[in-house]
Amino acid sequence: MNFLSNVVTFQNLHEVRRLCHWGPVIALSVISICSTMAILDSIIWYWPLDTTGGSINFIMLLNWTVLIFYNYFNAMFVGPGYIPLGWKPENQLEAQYLQYCRVCQGYKAPRSHHCRKCNRCVMKMDHHCPWINNCCGHLNHAYFTSFLLLAPMGCSHAAIIFIMTMYTQLYERISFGWSTVKIDMSAVRQFQPLMPFSVPAFAATLFALGLALGTTIAVGMLFAIQMKVILRNKTSIESWIEEKAKDRIQHYQTGEDFIFPYDLGTRWLNFKQVFTWTGSPKGDGLVWPVYPKCHQHTLTIEQLKQKADKRVRSVQYQAVENYNGACCPLSKGLQTFFRTPCTEEPRIPLIKGDTILATRGTKWWMYGDKVLNEEHNIVGDRVRGWFPRRCVEKCHYDTAASDSTSDKKVN
Repeated sequence: MNFLSNVVTFQNLHEVRRLCHWGPVIALSVISICSTMAILDSIIWYWPLDTTGGSINFIMLLNWTVLIFYNYFNAMFVGPGYIPLGWKPENQLEAQYLQYCRVCQGYKAPRSHHCRKCNRCVMKMDHHCPWINNCCGHLNHAYFTSFLLLAPMGCSHAAIIFIMTMYTQLYERISFGWSTVKIDMSAVRQFQPLMPFSVPAFAATLFALGLALGTTIAVGMLFAIQMKVILRNKTSIESWIEEKAKDRIQHYQTGEDFIFPYDLGTRWLNFKQVFTWTGSPKGDGLVWPVYPKCHQHTLTIEQLKQKADKRVRSVQYQAVENYNGACCPLSKGLQTFFRTPCTEEPRIPLIKGDTILATRGTKWWMYGDKVLNEEHNIVGDRVRGWFPRRCVEKCHYDTAASDSTSDKKVN
């Protein structure tokens, strides 16, 4: 039993349920297919027991497989790290610079954000990744990025094996004519009788080659994006906050000079914040090293300003049609059906007469918060998401700006 408790390192056994999601199912299937086919084809193409090169090739292939699975499962089960429920800063005076999360019943530490999927405030949240069915954040950022590096490298190696296997097996079976190419797949390979390269083997190898090349390109692009994030020490969310800060300063002509506080000045220093020899990132996820001209709450103060500006700019709408919350409602028109937002953000059902404070939108859809009654506000409920523009009308009297001054600073 002690051995099992050491092997099973999940925080709770219910964490295994993260595997029951389309993202991990697809990701693990692709990795398993490419790895299995590469191992079988490497036996056919470059028998590992005959030559030193074959042995090195086989060992490298197994090494890629182990490292990819290791970093993938660590990214999934180690998790990003969560702010403790009900967390408060040690210095109570600092609470005025922080946002309060009504769901977690605590303050959000610097760089943390509430994830609707995980239903927790996440340390240094970058994004919620469907492929690991978990957030990418403080604790698992290095594992996640390592997986994004190793997967294209392993798939590139596998693709070479697939190509060489098909080339060597089909070379003597192809007869060239002036206008036709005839492939005789019925011939039996005499020098490797235990694993003949049959038609099903050829089809499986070709399919695995497509998966390997697609994974190399797609995951390689994701790796480039993540390295850009790490070298700037700026998450995807923080990049969006910085962009909105510049827009706010330009709109109101405040003359402020916003400096992103967590870029330490050099790429190497930023790199070492995530990748360490121990495998654990620097810091506790609550307090962060900052640029000399900044302080711990430079970014959180800017977030509070943007929240206040968002409430001022919000526009009040009233629902004139019922909407059941469907992702692609055909009953609301073809344009609404085909122009649905390509995002995992939720849709909110509407009943005629509901009031919504809209903050952004497209020509056919809008995003906003539904105004709830006092009972739901006390509990801390919040309903926000997308809804069809044709289901609402702008109120002639807009009380959003006046009501926002009395709101608390919440998530």
